[in-house]
Amino acid sequence: MSEDLERIGAMFKARRKELNLGLKEIENATSIRSGYLEAIEEGSIYQFISGVYALGFMKQYAGFLGLDMDLLQQENPQAFRVPQEKHEFAYGIGTLEVRGSMGGGVKWFPNLLWALASAVVLIIAWFIAKYLGVV
Repeated sequence: MSEDLERIGAMFKARRKELNLGLKEIENATSIRSGYLEAIEEGSIYQFISGVYALGFMKQYAGFLGLDMDLLQQENPQAFRVPQEKHEFAYGIGTLEVRGSMGGGVKWFPNLLWALASAVVLIIAWFIAKYLGVV
């Protein structure tokens, strides 16, 4: 697989040089970082990012250079097979792990205070209305 990728990367590099373009120009045009463009040209893109992103970057780069990506994939199916990746999940910030709240689990207390304040206001309003003879 890496030999195929190296050969395809050499094609990308040759085409880029034919067009007299620098990596920085392509980075600005495609928004693919120049480090990833270099990795594509060296045939080592799968070592730096996930396979799905690598495939997408290669397709975008090929399209920018005017290369026929479908033909490249048909001629080199092994090179474009996304390697299986092992996903490791670390629990912590940014995960769905349940954590204790800052209030120590007393989420009902503010609601209780509002309910009591509302009750006091209603009772005072009732006494005022009774005193004025409205009720």
